[in-house]
Amino acid sequence: MSKNSADQLRMRLRSKREATPVAERQQASVLLCAELRRWFDARSASRHTLGHTAPEIVAGFWPLDNEPDLRPVYEYLHTQGFIVALPIVIKKQSPLEFHAWRPTDTLKPGAFGVLEPVRGEQRIPDVLLVPTLGFTDQGARLGYGGGFYDRTLAHLNEAGKNFLALGIAWDQARIEEHAGYQPQAHDYPLDAILTPSGWTQAPPAL
Repeated sequence: MSKNSADQLRMRLRSKREATPVAERQQASVLLCAELRRWFDARSASRHTLGHTAPEIVAGFWPLDNEPDLRPVYEYLHTQGFIVALPIVIKKQSPLEFHAWRPTDTLKPGAFGVLEPVRGEQRIPDVLLVPTLGFTDQGARLGYGGGFYDRTLAHLNEAGKNFLALGIAWDQARIEEHAGYQPQAHDYPLDAILTPSGWTQAPPAL
């Protein structure tokens, strides 16, 4: 798919988001949060059974306009002993960094108007919740065009880090086959994608 075609697809997906009533998005976020809580609870139970005691690091994202709002999940995970981290844009064409976040922390505006934690405690995530503008049933992700998450996931993989990348998307973000979308060689695939209707495929338990 050419850059112009991908950009046109992004515009259509953004328009779908904006056309969705606020109340509907809020209810959809509640469903996303509930399923993530269930999944993380099950994951914790499995890890405990296997004797894993080290706290897991979960990389989230602070919601932009019209994005899923997972902040209740971050607060819940913090109370359950997880380490929650949020992304920081260091510079263009570079992987993201993830720095620790706590519910009492004050965030500051960073690149592209995204709120970021204060730098200081960089963390390497075990699970990444990835904002997903569009997706296919095969796990391909269409992002916003900056390539930050593709570079980040590729960097973690090249460094030998064992992690899960879970896309978080609205149901309207599914890209139908007739749209002609083809991921590029640099597009990093996701392990699973969660929408308010459920998982596109069951994510690995561990």
